[in-house]
This record gives sequence, C-alpha cells and structure tokens, in this order.
Amino acid sequence: MLGLLSQCFQIQGEGYSVGGASASGAVAIIHAARQILTGATDISIAVGSLFDLSAYECQGLTNLGAMGSERFADSPELACRPFDQNHDGFIYGEGCGVLVLERANHAQARGVVSQGKLLGWGLNLDGNRSPEPSQTGEERAMNSALAMADLKPEQIDYLNTHGTSSPLGDRTEVAALKSVGLNHCLVNSTKSLTGHCLTGAGVVETIATLLQMNSSFCHPTHNLVSPIDDTLNWVKETAVQAEIQYAISNSFAFGGINTALLMSKE
Repeated sequence: MLGLLSQCFQIQGEGYSVGGASASGAVAIIHAARQILTGATDISIAVGSLFDLSAYECQGLTNLGAMGSERFADSPELACRPFDQNHDGFIYGEGCGVLVLERANHAQARGVVSQGKLLGWGLNLDGNRSPEPSQTGEERAMNSALAMADLKPEQIDYLNTHGTSSPLGDRTEVAALKSVGLNHCLVNSTKSLTGHCLTGAGVVETIATLLQMNSSFCHPTHNLVSPIDDTLNWVKETAVQAEIQYAISNSFAFGGINTALLMSKE
C-alpha cells in the first residue's frame, strides 16, 4: 500500500505503516497530524486499509467471545447490535477509508474547502497485551483529546463510539463515556451499519463523523432496540437531525490500545 501510494502520487517525502490492531486507522490519522505539526509535511494521507480474516482467525475470535456467534445465522441483518441487550459479538465488515490532512494555511492558499478540523486526540496503552478493554484507558484517551482541544465534556455534541457489539466492550465503553461526562451528547455506532472494519475502522468512522457533522444529522444505530444503559443519549434505529460543532470518534483495540479523535465542524 505504501509503495503504491508513493508511485501513484509521486510521493518522495516521509511515509510509513503503523499498526494498532482495530485502532490502526485512528493511529494513522494521529501520525499524519503529527507529521504536519512537526513540519515534516504540509499534506499527509492517512489510509485505513482493508483487513481480510481467514476462517481460522474468525474461529479464534469467535472462541474468544469477541465475534458474533451463530445466534442470528437465519437472520443475519439482526446480528450486529452494538449496545443492545441482545448483542453477542462483533460482525466482520469489509471496508477501508482514506483521509487527506493538510495544514490550514496551506489548504487556504490552494483554495481547498475543509471538511472539518482535528483539534485534539488521545493515544495510550493499557500496559496489557490481553484482549480485555480498560475503562481507565478509554477514559484517558477521551480526556487527553478534550485537554488538547481545550474543550469541556459538555461542549461535545456527538460521539461516534467504538461500539463493536461485544458485550464486554460495549459495557466498558458505556462506563467510560459516563465517567468522562459525555452522557448528554448524541451517541451512535457506525459499526452497526458497516460491521467492524478492523484496521480500517478508525478512518471509516472518522469519515462517517465528518459526513454527519457537515450534513447536520446522526445516522441510526442499527438494531439498537433495548440499550444496555438508558442514561445515554442514544441515536437508535432512526436517524435524527442535529447541529454538530464538536465531535469525538473512539477506536479501541486488542492489546490495550486506546484512541480518541476530537473534531470540529469549522
């Protein structure tokens, strides 16, 4: 992928691949932003690449309790249920995405219309190689993004969750959102529509966040009928109109990797 992009766009500056399991796309965005902040580039391309799973990997993830079971085999459209009481694991989705990040004054000089601004981010590890999520680590990622953007939790209008449909992962993220003080903002899960795109998920969901911000709506959370917690401001099975000035997109991963991206509309 790196060589292909270099050839297609005749890139002769910096370039590298980063790994962060299911948070790889978000990690790529953060590194792209850091390149711009350090002056290494004026424009960076962040790619959340497609990740193919073998039958053996699917079985392993199912055995871990992370991937959805055969419970909805006869009704596959009902299988992906982030934050619903009947969730039982993530559903694999084949997807990828690309974002172009550019220094603001450089974009203005070229007459480019921005789709949003990356104001802050959080990226941290849990000191744990296991697949279990960490509420503390997720809280630190979101709090770091808020601190970097110099914003308070109550200023966030919308949050695009990691929201995999894994019972443990969903419960942990809900607890982290409430602890950070994000009960009020609109909340949904893009994975309910796309499935879990794994390495591509962070970029796919950041694109989804920007699209919603610029079109003043929040997309539905497919199959969210009976939320595991009624105290959050869920966008359930119907899209809603919403003015979104500030938004956060979460991506978490096996191996204790936690990321949060904080964006503004203007």
